[in-house]
Amino acid sequence: MSETVSPAYASLYADIQRFHARQMHLLDSGDAEAWAATFTEDGLFAPPSLPEPVRGRVALAEGVRSAHAALAADGEVRRHLLTTAAVEDPGPDGSVRVRSYVQVVATRRDEAPRLLLMCVCDDVLVVEDGRWRVHERYVSRDDRP
Repeated sequence: MSETVSPAYASLYADIQRFHARQMHLLDSGDAEAWAATFTEDGLFAPPSLPEPVRGRVALAEGVRSAHAALAADGEVRRHLLTTAAVEDPGPDGSVRVRSYVQVVATRRDEAPRLLLMCVCDDVLVVEDGRWRVHERYVSRDDRP
């Protein structure tokens, strides 16, 4: 069974794929400010590793700086592989919900890469100043209830 895809949806899907790819590259490179700028000013990031969600670009950037420095000191590189994005049609306010799977691969020098985490990422994306931004991101892990 095939599903007919409109040119508008295909364009939306491609835009969001490009957005997510750029965002994951920024995160993995440790470019904290640029990564935080992919969120709205009051953007929310709720990972399962923290007791409370992180809100706002300043706090988001600090979290990435801190995590990236700790990984570098430990000699580990992490790659976030965002796949199978299910992109919903835009809502009445123009926001788009996206549900993706995220694999986090960890590698230490001279060691084989290992799958560290398997997660589900639920985003609410909005357009600000002509760019996609995350307004809300909720992450859940497959190994936790």
